[in-house]
Amino acid sequence: MAGVNFTETYNEISELLQKGKAKDIVVSVQNALDNGAPPQDILDKALVAGMNIVGGKFKNNEVFVPEVLIAARAMNKAAEILKPRLAEAGITPVGKAIICTVKGDLHDIGKNLVKMMIEGKGIEVEDLGVDCDPQKIVETVNGSDAKVLCLSALLTTTMDAQKEAIEALKTAGLRDKVKVMVGGAPVTQSFADEIGADAYTPDAASAADVCRAFYS
Repeated sequence: MAGVNFTETYNEISELLQKGKAKDIVVSVQNALDNGAPPQDILDKALVAGMNIVGGKFKNNEVFVPEVLIAARAMNKAAEILKPRLAEAGITPVGKAIICTVKGDLHDIGKNLVKMMIEGKGIEVEDLGVDCDPQKIVETVNGSDAKVLCLSALLTTTMDAQKEAIEALKTAGLRDKVKVMVGGAPVTQSFADEIGADAYTPDAASAADVCRAFYS
């Protein structure tokens, strides 16, 4: 069905994503596929475009964490349907990233938010969970083709674990293998500079933008 204009369809899917309508978006994406919409276009022009709008509103305090999480869940539901079709078409993720909350820290909402936003940029994310010790990080980086490592710390007492993770990568000779991004409520640009991180971002939407830029 080359030449068919699916703009209205993509806009509808984007709107459903922004509203977090998970059940409706599944139906809409399936209908788009059944009608011949290219899977890559559904991903780029509907899902990623929708998450970009949500991310922009989040940066501007027009929406907040609950709305972003709901939108991201809708995105994930839609992506489940798209993944087999993208694979059939030989379309692979832009790249891979690793994410975790560092040792001693059990907070996961911020990490989960960043993960979802990064996935919304077409990047595959391996989530190591919370309370992640440096050795586990080193082992994962060593065995992965991930280009970016995201380290989250939500407590002033666990910020130093971000530094420990970077030092462990250096010791293992793996520091140059990944770009290290750090974030979390107490983390600052000056701290990121001090520990030798490649990037610091103050919020999830910015983190997704910076992460995506590493694959350009």
